[in-house]
Amino acid sequence: MSTDADTVTTPISRVTPRSWYRTVAIAESITWTLLIIGMVLKYAVGLGTLPVLIGGSIHGLVFISYGMTAVLIGVNQRWTALQIVGAVATAIVPYATIPLDRRLERRGMLDGDWHLEATDDPRDQVWTRRFLRWMLWHPVTLLLTFVIGIAVIMTTLLIIGPPGGWGQ
Repeated sequence: MSTDADTVTTPISRVTPRSWYRTVAIAESITWTLLIIGMVLKYAVGLGTLPVLIGGSIHGLVFISYGMTAVLIGVNQRWTALQIVGAVATAIVPYATIPLDRRLERRGMLDGDWHLEATDDPRDQVWTRRFLRWMLWHPVTLLLTFVIGIAVIMTTLLIIGPPGGWGQ
């Protein structure tokens, strides 16, 4: 393992923070469309709850993925906690992840690679950054953590029940 950031490579190096964030942000907006179409089919066309169940389930999965991605990328890119919370919150508003993506791009907040090595920056010494570096060096563990996290959150939300209750 080299300490020169230009020569360090791991399987995660094939995906940049920008491409990961952008892919999930666009997917989140697309699934808003699926959910809205499902609602139109239910309420305007009268096709029952199945279209909303399908669109809502897909949207929920991607919504949770987006939230976890915003945290991961935010920590990697050294965003403030408020910026990370703001990024996660944009998923609540239909299609808001796309303008945020453009704003992050204009401000250079998605620039750069994965921070695989600590620097002299004091922010690199906090536990979240050390944990992020460890996870980036273990991409299978990172992926499994994402999948398990999504499954736990989805399961918990399904146990609680969908917005509006089960009979709606």
